[in-house]
Parts: sequence; structure tokens; C-alpha cells
Amino acid sequence: MKSKLTKQIPMSSDALQQRVMGLREELNKHNYLYYTLDAPIIPDAEYDRLFQELVKLETDHPNLKTIDSPTQRAGGQPLKIFPEVNHRIPMLSLDNAFTFETVQEFDKRVHDRLKTSALILYACEPKLDGLAVTLIYEEGIFVAGATRGDGVTGEQITENLRTIPVIPLKLTDKNPPHLLEVRGEVFMPKAGFKTLNERAIANNEKTFANPRNAAAGSLRQLDSKITASRPLSFFAYAIARIDGKKDVFSTHHESMEYLKHEGFPICPLNHIANGVKGCLEYYQKLVEKRHSLPYEIDGVVYKVDNLDLQKQLGFVSRAPRWAIAHKFPAEEALTELLDVEFQVGRTGALTPVARLKPVFVGGATVSNATLHNMDEILRKDVRIHDTVVVRRAGDVIPEVASVVLEKRPTHAKKIVLPKKCPVCGAEVLREEGEAAARCMGGLGCRAQQKESIIHFASRRAMNIDGLGIKLVDQLVETGFIQNIADLFQIEAESLASLQRMGVKSAENIVNAIENSKKTTFPKFLYSLGIREVGEATALALANHFHDLKSVMQANEETLQTVPDVGPVVAAHIYAFFRQPHNREVIDKLLKAGIHWPTPKPVPSVESHPFSGKTFVLTGTLSELSREEAKEKLIQFGAKVSESVSKKTDYVVVGDAPGSKLAKAENLGVAILDEKQFLKLLNNN
Repeated sequence: MKSKLTKQIPMSSDALQQRVMGLREELNKHNYLYYTLDAPIIPDAEYDRLFQELVKLETDHPNLKTIDSPTQRAGGQPLKIFPEVNHRIPMLSLDNAFTFETVQEFDKRVHDRLKTSALILYACEPKLDGLAVTLIYEEGIFVAGATRGDGVTGEQITENLRTIPVIPLKLTDKNPPHLLEVRGEVFMPKAGFKTLNERAIANNEKTFANPRNAAAGSLRQLDSKITASRPLSFFAYAIARIDGKKDVFSTHHESMEYLKHEGFPICPLNHIANGVKGCLEYYQKLVEKRHSLPYEIDGVVYKVDNLDLQKQLGFVSRAPRWAIAHKFPAEEALTELLDVEFQVGRTGALTPVARLKPVFVGGATVSNATLHNMDEILRKDVRIHDTVVVRRAGDVIPEVASVVLEKRPTHAKKIVLPKKCPVCGAEVLREEGEAAARCMGGLGCRAQQKESIIHFASRRAMNIDGLGIKLVDQLVETGFIQNIADLFQIEAESLASLQRMGVKSAENIVNAIENSKKTTFPKFLYSLGIREVGEATALALANHFHDLKSVMQANEETLQTVPDVGPVVAAHIYAFFRQPHNREVIDKLLKAGIHWPTPKPVPSVESHPFSGKTFVLTGTLSELSREEAKEKLIQFGAKVSESVSKKTDYVVVGDAPGSKLAKAENLGVAILDEKQFLKLLNNN
């Protein structure tokens, strides 16, 4: 009922502030009831009235506007670019399982590492098909958010995340932690996806292929107002760190209950399973429910529920040992194979790619699929114009799984391996016992030149910032560079003459090339692009041989003494270093000034005293950077945390340490100065 008063009595400053705070609290409560619990208690019109009142008060009194106000979900000014964010705690990927046997093997590894036969409880969660993000709260207020990116570096998308109604802008806890970092998945419900595409069709706009693409595209809008208009949702699935909270969680399940209490939406299908048998029963139930759920899932995730056991199990490479993703069976569809093209990769391998009549499979429209190699083509008897079964499992590259022979037309043509490279025209050979055929053009082949340079400059190799695919294309096409060693002869003036390349950008790239000269032995080995030598193998080689000359001179028998290096990998390494051109390029790289510190011998992770221990680094270290210290600890099987707790084993203190030192002293955590830390590091 409207008031008959024509004049309103002005509110006092205190009363005004109380009214604004009251409106925010009430709106936050109704947001939670509506979006998270799906249980609204007031009509939409009443909510709108309260919201508009708050908007007016904040507009009339800008000093009362805060970043945690419900009005801030509408989106702000468009950004020009998303700044990069380094995750203090990496957003790790998970190993995948596609069969029950693989899950049982995972469970056995868990038992073996823990040296126990007792039943292990697993936290089971649906694996949502969305975009992983991290949310940071300081003193209970949402202050920053980012995408997963490559797990180490993501994109800062704070303003876009603010627009998602279910993400709390303020924690409900009256005594919140000083810092809380929450990991979760942003996704688009099926109904919202359908509505979004219907709206796009009505407006003659491009539609999205699937809800995951729609969610990712919506979250990466430079204009957050566009994100605010999209039907996005969110489920939290982990606490990455919590600082300044007395409560200590003993299980993953308890941490999820805490988040739920703080207003975060938690997937209602989360479950605690008794042992591997309970996990597989849960999986089977979700397979049956999959298509009836309001959101897309492509599998389930099993996590050891006990956090102490998680700590004991630790991590391997870029994945935790205490969790695994159990993917759903691949989805399949029928279509016609129109033609086959052969692509040339970084190592010269020719990969046959099927050009298909477009077909919707696994949530996406597929027009290309891999045929793997000629052996697979012959085994499956695939021919051009065949009707084929296309399989797509999650984000895995679509493949031609089989041929429907009953539908083979009379004009079907056999697929023939080309005798000449489709890129450079060099001879194509197939070595005995190998599935792949290869171009013999080597670094003289443009395809291999470009790919080897791109790999060399990549973040996990030499990390030459700014040297992307398009620039490499120009450098190779214009003849500025013929191989990776030529990069170190480039001058800024020459770079600046290229299209879309200014003087400042050219100088930045030359500086990045110069900075890349200081690297590590494992990264240098990885950057060379030796077949089958990934980061883990490069690290194993560096730890075993300690210097480049020893690796280059090693025979195949000696190489096979390195952990994880078998006969095939040893043959690839030996062959690479026998090639005069490769030795010539390496010599040029070293003469250009590429260098690294001599690696120290590293014992096996399992036997190392640092294995399974949790370290916190604080202050400035003089002998090595914090990132270098962290990298060494991880190599030894340790975990590096950003916050001190009762579960911390060591705090390493450099110059000008922060509050972490005082907290470590209060908790009785072992403290190491840099000298003590380096002694332990070098003596083990």
C-alpha cells in the first residue's frame, strides 16, 4: 500500500547506513533461497521492490556503495583485456579412468602407498562439464576470481564472476577467515542453454555448440554486462586454502559442509562411498541419471575423503595421487567420411585426418576426426565415402572408431599414404616397426620448423613471452629464422618491420628471448622437442646425468638405466643426438648464452625425507627465488602451501618475513632459515 505522505522525513546518517545494511542482508538471504536452494519465500515483485530501493539509496549516497552489495552483480565497464593471475596453489588436473578396472587399480595404488588394507572412504562428486574457477575472499568479502588456465596461470575474471547470482559476495560467518580460496565449476544449466540458443536464433545470431562452450564463452566476455545476462550457475568443489580460522577440517566432506554453511552451492549429488565398491555403485547410478540431470556431466570424481591421507598420498607430476576422474562412456554417431588429409606435426609424423560430413556427437558438431595412423586405417578398413562411427569422449579429439561395412558404396576409395610431404614435398618414409610415417625434410620442412619453434618458446619450455603462433609464422615465412637457434640472432629493428609489430612490442620480445637464456637443465632438454621426451622424462634425464654432454654421449643401453626410459624412448634420444644438424643447433644455442645451474642429484621421491611434507615459504630468499625453491620442493615430493596451519611441517623464513612466521611460532611449527633449508635441500 502506497503512503499518502507527500514529504518524506530525511533519514539520519546512522539510520541510512542501517537501512542499506539491512536491505543487503535481506536480499542476500533471498538470493540464496532462490538461486541456491530453489525455495523462494517472497514474490518476485517484492524482491524487485527491495532491490530498487537499495539501488536508489546507493545512487543517492555513493559513499555507501560496497563491492559486496547485491547491486554489483549487474556488471561494470567493459575491460580491454583479462590480466593474468598466477595461482599461488596450482589448479591441478586429474588423471582419468575409463574402466572399472582402472578405478580398482587406482584404489589399489592408494592402499599400497598408505600401506593399509582398511576400507577407505571416498568423496564422490559429479564431474561437471563447465569451466573451473577459483574464488578468493578476504575477511569474508569476495575480492578476486580467476579461470584455471593452464593450472599455474589463469585469467582474472573477477567482475564476471560477481554477476553469477549463486556465488556469494560476502560470507555468512560473523567471524570469517582472513583468507579463503574456493575452487569450483561454473556451468550453464541445460534449460538456460536452450533459452540462450533460442534467443540467439530469434536475433539471427550464432548459437553455441554445447553448454560448456556457452559457459566458457559467457565467462570470458570483456563486458561483464553480457556475462550478467547469461544463465550461469556454480558449484563449489574444494577449499584450496583457508587462513585465520580455528576450525580444522579432517575430511573433504567437512570442508564442503563448511562451504555450504557459508552460502556456497554444493552439488546435491555429492556422496561418501565405502571403498571402491561404493564408488563404482555411485558411478553406475549417475550413468543412469546423466541425461535426466538439469546440467551436463561427463563423469564422476573420486577423492580420498580423509585430508591427512590426502597429504600422505601427495602429488605426481600435475595431478594428485588421491583423486581420479572416472569418465562416462564415449558418445558415438554415424556420418560419411568425405576425404582424408595428412597433417605434418612437429616431429615430421604424418597424421591422417578424416574430413567428415558434420555430425553432432558428444555435445559438439564434429567435422574432423583423427584416423591415428595407416595401421589403424588398414585395421579398420576405412575408405573415403564410407559410413563411419565417430566417437567423442569429453574433450578428447574425435576419432573414427569403426566402419559400417553394410553401408559401403561402390565408389568407396582406399586411403593411400602420400609418397611426398604435403608441406615441403620431401620424401615420406615409414620406419620398420613404427606406426607413423614421417617427412624426411627435418627442420627444412616448414611444418616442422614452425612447430619446433613454437614448442621451444612455449611456457613450459623456454617460456619466451609474446612469441606466439602468428609471429612464428611470419618469422619462418619471411625467412628471418630457419631453426630455434636463429631466435637469438633476431634484432628488435628487424622484428618491428613485420606486420602488426610495433617497436615496443619488438623490444619486449627481444628482451623475452634474452631473459629465456637463463633456464633449467630439464626445461632445456624438454624444449628441444625430442620425440617421447616430455617434462617428466626431461627431469629424469637431468637428475640422472647432471650435464648435457653426458646425455648427448650416452648410448641406448645407458639411457635405459634412467627411470621411465625404455627401449623406444632411449632409441629416440640416441637418434636425436646422433644427427649432426641437431648437434649444430644445440652448439649455437649454447654459444648464444643459454645456461642453467648444475642440477644436484635427486633421490627417488618416495625415499626422500621431504616427500609428503608440507612447507610454507615466507620472506625473500637470497640464494634462489621463491618459485625455484617451490619447484625443488615439489621435485622431492613435498607440498608447498600458502598458509600456516597445524598440519604444516616446516616454515622456511627469508628476509622480511610476514605474519606467517609468528603464526608458525605460536603453533610450534618447525622453522628453517635459508641456510638451514639449503643445507637440507643440498644434503638430500
